[in-house]
Amino acid sequence: MTVVSVSMPEELLERIDGFVDEHGYTGRSEVVREASQNLLGEFEDAKLEDRELMAVVTVLFDYETTSVEERMMRLRHEHEGLVASNFHSHVGSRYCMELFVLEGRLADISTFVGKVRATKDTLTVDYSVTPVDEFGADGGLETADGRGHGHGTDHDG
Repeated sequence: MTVVSVSMPEELLERIDGFVDEHGYTGRSEVVREASQNLLGEFEDAKLEDRELMAVVTVLFDYETTSVEERMMRLRHEHEGLVASNFHSHVGSRYCMELFVLEGRLADISTFVGKVRATKDTLTVDYSVTPVDEFGADGGLETADGRGHGHGTDHDG
């Protein structure tokens, strides 16, 4: 196996170490490998390909970090054909939440979520994806859920 060096904040490393201990992993490498596989696979769900989808993306960031808010505004304009709605709210005394409702195809949603995740200084990025092309076809609404299958959370930007 190839050895890879990865830089990360000390707080994230401490969280990984705690996760290793709590969940019985053999070490950090096993956690990072599994997380990487899940991240890479989360938009590869064949049930979502070639379907009309709705996604909700929620971003939390510190109020003082204006660069995140500016980046969210640029993304909204860059992807105006995908972004059906956008909402900004203050949470507590020092945080902001940006919520996006997206309508489109899996590849476009994946690109958008990737750009949000790549935004420096985000605290959390959470999203869910739901097919909307067959409402009521089987008496219910099929949703994609579960980490790595259309729903995910990314902490520490």
